[in-house]
Amino acid sequence: MEGLGRAALAEDAVRYRLFAAAGAGGEALLRRCAEAIVVRLAPLLSTYIWQRQPFRLRCVPARGDTPAHIGGTTLFGDNVEDEWFIVYLVREITREFPGLAARVDDNDGEFLLIEAADFLPKWLNPENSDNRVFFYKGELHIIPLSETDEQECDLSAASPTILQALTLLSSRSEEFLAAEPIRAAVYKRISGYPEKIQASFHRAHCYLPSGIVAVLRQRPSLVAPAVQAFYLRDPVDLRACRSFQTFPPDERVMTVVTFTKCLYAQLVQQKFVPDRRSGYTLPLPSHPQYKAYELGMKLAHGFEILCSKCSKVSPDSKRNVLSGPLWERFLSSLKEKHYFKGEMEGSAKYLELLHKAEDYFRQSVTKPESSVEANPGGEILTLLQTTTIDLKEFEREAACLPPEDDDSWLEITPDDLDQMLKEARNESPSSSNEEDQKYDLEAVAESMKAFVSKVSTHEGAEMPWSSDESHITFDVDSFAKALDRILGADSEELDSDDLDEEQEFDFSDEDDEDLDAENQREDEKVLPNELIGSLKSYMNEMDRELAQTNVGKSFTTQKKGASSVSAATSQSAGLDSGAEETELMLVNVDMNLVANLLESYSAQSGLAGPTSNILQSMGVYLPENADCTGSNKGATE
Repeated sequence: MEGLGRAALAEDAVRYRLFAAAGAGGEALLRRCAEAIVVRLAPLLSTYIWQRQPFRLRCVPARGDTPAHIGGTTLFGDNVEDEWFIVYLVREITREFPGLAARVDDNDGEFLLIEAADFLPKWLNPENSDNRVFFYKGELHIIPLSETDEQECDLSAASPTILQALTLLSSRSEEFLAAEPIRAAVYKRISGYPEKIQASFHRAHCYLPSGIVAVLRQRPSLVAPAVQAFYLRDPVDLRACRSFQTFPPDERVMTVVTFTKCLYAQLVQQKFVPDRRSGYTLPLPSHPQYKAYELGMKLAHGFEILCSKCSKVSPDSKRNVLSGPLWERFLSSLKEKHYFKGEMEGSAKYLELLHKAEDYFRQSVTKPESSVEANPGGEILTLLQTTTIDLKEFEREAACLPPEDDDSWLEITPDDLDQMLKEARNESPSSSNEEDQKYDLEAVAESMKAFVSKVSTHEGAEMPWSSDESHITFDVDSFAKALDRILGADSEELDSDDLDEEQEFDFSDEDDEDLDAENQREDEKVLPNELIGSLKSYMNEMDRELAQTNVGKSFTTQKKGASSVSAATSQSAGLDSGAEETELMLVNVDMNLVANLLESYSAQSGLAGPTSNILQSMGVYLPENADCTGSNKGATE
């Protein structure tokens, strides 16, 4: 059931559901909770500008294994910050309403676990993670496998139902609190709210028709669908922009428009030349207000496209939404919560807050079929019919506009990108100075050895970052027995050409029924130490054969003590050292490993590649290519 529900989600949609923790919340109780949540979040959401759809709670009746709950689905489009802001809202709701437990997911599934992927327990995977991740009392909880399943490492164990998970949370929530690293990774992603809301805005000067200025005064959030309409325009949409029936360019004024940074980037980065028949002309690019003219022209096209897609709307539609017991209760609750901050009723500040509350109410409280979110063009036309446009007042305000925000954040230098990556890796600011960093080449070699020693499966290799892994041990007896089983009991299966003494590799089983003499069984028994010695002899013979080729020239060898090593090797192989003039040089494994890694890293030319990816996953960061080249040269000397 959960898998089917997840597949139905759009690619850029997030789903949130809030359940009664006891699992037995009636619809009437959930509806009262929903109304209380809307009032509680009104000061926070009344000024927020959503990319596509707002955060909206609905009462959902029980269906199948899913109990009744309140929740919704929000399309966040290109602005993924909307998704994480919703995560913050859901967490705060469970903190303010401790009787609720919440789940959040998207088309990727448990994206909260993806954020904390480096710290998850091994038993947790996409197949068994459904209905295990909850926000409860403001904290992240993970329902573990049962003790039996965990002991048996049954990674395909079925996920619990939501009712089972809610029962466990309500009775033993302290046992299911997610590990501190997991919670820290998720909480870091949503840190900074609600102050982060203002930081996400960008205020810019725009030269707009007076009608659009009046509409944005009433509903600032309409800037989002207008930008989207322009950003996703097609040739059919632009037909309506040849004549501009709704927003002609005759009466334009300079004003300040509040965008989100995502909306502003989408608008300013679009290259567009208006149709000459539209009447929208631009000054020369050297004009000091060229950007304001260009932004206003693009935004006007977006508003015109929205209005061209809908028919005339009755002025009573807006009034019907804001007249009823639900709106009255909502407005009364706002007054009780001091939303209007003591402003006198009818004052300019009071009316500004009231307009924001109306906007928020229409988006978050009304039913989807009556919501103007699905038809922003109709809302624009309604506002034009019910709003007084005072051109003289707009012109007076244009004479003393506040300065617009700096948009230098659009340009990211390589140094800025490096700093962002270091912050994402939780590096301290002091580590940003490469001159103070010490790159230990021995650490590079040891890290790569640890990586090779780890277990790899069809799901990938384990990175050696965990400190709780047990050390690798080597049991000689077990190794000998395993090798005996692999090679088999019949010595005739071995290639005699590769052996100097065949009897040294006769690994017959001592219990072989074909051997009936005690002396034969004793001769064929091979002790572990003798077996290892035979293998060493075999490997030494292979080294001598390879020494006659050019293979060894590609490796860095140890020059000191080479003669003694050669003598020892010859003695262990049972060969006359005087008869062999070629000395075997031991390969310096660490030196060759580091040299090859640095050579590969230098070949990446500063781009991502296999060497940097593997080393960074193990916590090893190499310097720039120039330093890397110097280190490589020094290492091979």
